[in-house]
Amino acid sequence: MSRICQITGKKGLVGNHVSHSNKHVKRMFYPNLFKKRFYLPEENRWITLNVSASGIKIINKKGLKIALEEAKKNGYISKY
Repeated sequence: MSRICQITGKKGLVGNHVSHSNKHVKRMFYPNLFKKRFYLPEENRWITLNVSASGIKIINKKGLKIALEEAKKNGYISKY
């Protein structure tokens, strides 16, 4: 499972872990992802998405169908 949101396209960022002695060691900042099932009433079926917390908010605001169409247009998912 890749750590990329299928609605917003968010993925991990590279940064530094800075210790007390100011040593810098590379680390990853991962998005807040959830594996969540959504019901798609237009097709009468459930779909499973790997979405971030902000992706869940977008789905709640715009609706699942519109959010999926925008994600497909932006290239975050190929099919649903």
